[in-house]
Amino acid sequence: MSSISLSTALSGMSAANERLRASANNVANVNTPGYRRERIEAQTAEDGDGVTTQVVKVPEPGAKLETDVVEQQSATYAFVGNLRVLQTQIRAEGALLDIHV
Repeated sequence: MSSISLSTALSGMSAANERLRASANNVANVNTPGYRRERIEAQTAEDGDGVTTQVVKVPEPGAKLETDVVEQQSATYAFVGNLRVLQTQIRAEGALLDIHV
């Protein structure tokens, strides 16, 4: 299995999971006075294979439920997309093994 596509898909799934976690935390704290929302920033990994994430607190306090709901949907789609890449890579590797056996 290609280590590049594997690490890229896995880091993408991890980044999507972090985005979902942060937006869920924002929704859970919507009524907490002075709570500052979390946002996830993603950067290309230093080795170029995948992404790294960092939690950033938004400077101004306050809830933005519409933003967090959209973020949850987007993160879910990103996770599923990366999962499909991983599944395709595994199926392709399995097909190659079947040919060589």
